[in-house]
Amino acid sequence: MTPAIIVGIIVVILALVLIVRNIHVVQQSKAYVIERLGAFSDVWGVGIHLKIPFLEKVVKKVSLKEQVLDYPPQPVITKDNVTMQIDTVVYFQITDPKLYTYGVEYPMVAMETLTATTLRNIIGDLELDQTLTSRDVINTKMRAILDEVTDPWGIKVNRVELKNILPPADIQSSMEKQMKAERDRRQAILQAEGTKRSAILVAEGEKESAILRADAEKQSAILRAQGEAEAILAVQKALADSMRLLNEACPNDQVIKLKALETMQKVADGQATKIIIPSELQGLAGLATSIKEFAKD
Repeated sequence: MTPAIIVGIIVVILALVLIVRNIHVVQQSKAYVIERLGAFSDVWGVGIHLKIPFLEKVVKKVSLKEQVLDYPPQPVITKDNVTMQIDTVVYFQITDPKLYTYGVEYPMVAMETLTATTLRNIIGDLELDQTLTSRDVINTKMRAILDEVTDPWGIKVNRVELKNILPPADIQSSMEKQMKAERDRRQAILQAEGTKRSAILVAEGEKESAILRADAEKQSAILRAQGEAEAILAVQKALADSMRLLNEACPNDQVIKLKALETMQKVADGQATKIIIPSELQGLAGLATSIKEFAKD
């Protein structure tokens, strides 16, 4: 094998190695920023790309996924001069790899500094109570400001959250005492409401019980009166029936006098001390007495 052939083989091998080393596969959710001779050339998306050796260079590999930055607690001062520690979480996404590469030096450091200054400016306009109760308002304001400022950097801020708000120890202790007093007050109110409700229920129960008792007594009196009326009606009906039967039998004078005598006997059994017997019954009464004495003998 001649030296020229050997040199040719070496050159081919080196060329193949050089080509293979300059083949780049861009993965999903990635982007490569390419410079040619020191100037921006292109942004590679997903797929296979061939870089021109010695002329082009991959200056930055950018992730297009949503990313999270969790910043350590930052000291901030409220409008009423209370110093507290607040740590912030920022959710962002790179939307323009070119701007992200050339827009600002050290983008993550710039994001952290911008987040801290924005937080101090917003909290500085709020008092302590407003800061503790206005998380949503603070989050919305911070997201709007950060998204506007980072737009020239190719960054979109999707969400900002205040993870922790830590007031000073003495203020935190006072707040805990205040919350305990508030809980005790609510408990006392609930107990008073329960006692009041219980008394109302007892009174309503007694009222309903009295109404039911009165209604029962009323119904009992009505039933007794109906029973007595029915009894009187039955007696009167029986008397009327007996009179009707007696009239239908056409009794003679002796039977009528005998019935009258029986009635006088019943009258005599009462508490009367003096009884006046009609003259037409006296003879019949004597006859009845004689028959009674004869029956005894």
